[in-house]
Amino acid sequence: MTLIKSISGIRGTIGGKPDEALTPLDTVKFASAYGAWILKNNLQTKKLKVVIGRDARLSGRMVSNIVSGTLIGMGIDVIDLELSTTPTVEMAVTELKAQGGIILTASHNPKQWNALKLLNEKGEFISEQAGQEILKLAQEANFNYAEVNDLGTYTVNTDFLNTHIQKILALPYVDVNAIEQANFSVVVDAINSSGAIAVPALLEKLGVKKVTVIHGEPTGNFAHNPEPLPEHLIDLSKTVLKEKAHLGISIDPDVDRLAFVCEDGEMFGEEYTLVAVADYVLKQNKHGNTVSNLSSTRALRDVTEAQGGNYSASAVGEVNVVTMMKDTKAVIGGEGNGGIILPELHYGRDALVGIAIFLTHLAKFGKSISALRKSYPNYFISKNKIELTPQINVDKVLAAVKEKYKHQPVNTVDGVKIEFDKEWVHLRKSNTEPIIRIYSESQTLATADNLAKKIIEDIKEIIDLSKVQ
Repeated sequence: MTLIKSISGIRGTIGGKPDEALTPLDTVKFASAYGAWILKNNLQTKKLKVVIGRDARLSGRMVSNIVSGTLIGMGIDVIDLELSTTPTVEMAVTELKAQGGIILTASHNPKQWNALKLLNEKGEFISEQAGQEILKLAQEANFNYAEVNDLGTYTVNTDFLNTHIQKILALPYVDVNAIEQANFSVVVDAINSSGAIAVPALLEKLGVKKVTVIHGEPTGNFAHNPEPLPEHLIDLSKTVLKEKAHLGISIDPDVDRLAFVCEDGEMFGEEYTLVAVADYVLKQNKHGNTVSNLSSTRALRDVTEAQGGNYSASAVGEVNVVTMMKDTKAVIGGEGNGGIILPELHYGRDALVGIAIFLTHLAKFGKSISALRKSYPNYFISKNKIELTPQINVDKVLAAVKEKYKHQPVNTVDGVKIEFDKEWVHLRKSNTEPIIRIYSESQTLATADNLAKKIIEDIKEIIDLSKVQ
């Protein structure tokens, strides 16, 4: 059993003992702490509202009921979108003039997991400072519940997905006529969650008439590991070939990550979801800026600079990407895990807007999706880690690596990232265990692997030297 308390929320496995898993008692405690934070920050507002929504995982209804009841008990009105998506909840917070939101999803984690992902009044993930404050409130149980005449209310709003879709259709980057004329045949892997409702609804509005949905019942019994990685998309790849479809679409359970499969059954590449969508947006916004995190592909920088814009790399984490996007006035940004953030819509990863812009791009490109993929710079990322003993000072090891490569461009915003022309390696320490995660990228997978191996050898040498000294 696992319970992870972090600045962005609480997540854990269902079942077990309090404080060791995401039990009903833990859910009440953290929902109460969040409610207390909302109340504290809105003292002048008489009636407060919080929007909630959930993915389809098996524990979703239970956790939703507990969260709703807790917030109502604190005197806060709850607007429940019920089965929904993360980006839909994010947008609903501002559209419905709520003071916050809670998304009940463990994203790409397996079905035994669930989580409370916490939003501020802008529909964005809470800051580190707010997260620390909420964790402190939970630890101290520093909250008061409302008296009977001051209890909150509960209402259901299952229509907001349509509002979300209509706002996507109104974007200047979405051309429904072009998509209709392309007459796409599409296969969707809905992973038995919210995407089974949201993605077909979007595709219908986009004029896509040939849609095959696999794993399309939102039961929460995920048909495979829900993270949209190549090894988990075998069914999608086979169905694309069987149906002779133009492309396959994969989303995660809460529909904020997006990956594509080409017409030949090969992966488009999760890293290249953002690259392709950004490329189209940048062509409509010459000299536009972009942002992704330090562990994302260099290809975004290449397409950004080709259009005369500036690319910036943030620390890993959506809240960090969003902060840098605001600072640099980026027209688009996101993460290499298939997360697309379009400020014109909202500051959150959104697979639905990604689908709409990508299909527009593909329709106007006029060739196959595999040909589109070949039009972009080819990079490969190798992901590795090195486990250290608890006695080793990870910070000192990273500082030594930085010193060793001080004549190369080095970024220390989040760990240590070293650039070698068009190759890079990024080292980040784990916050929970003595591990250094090592991400490297090059124009072939073999050279990316070799770059990682070289850095791992450097780390081992640094550790051996420290033992001698």
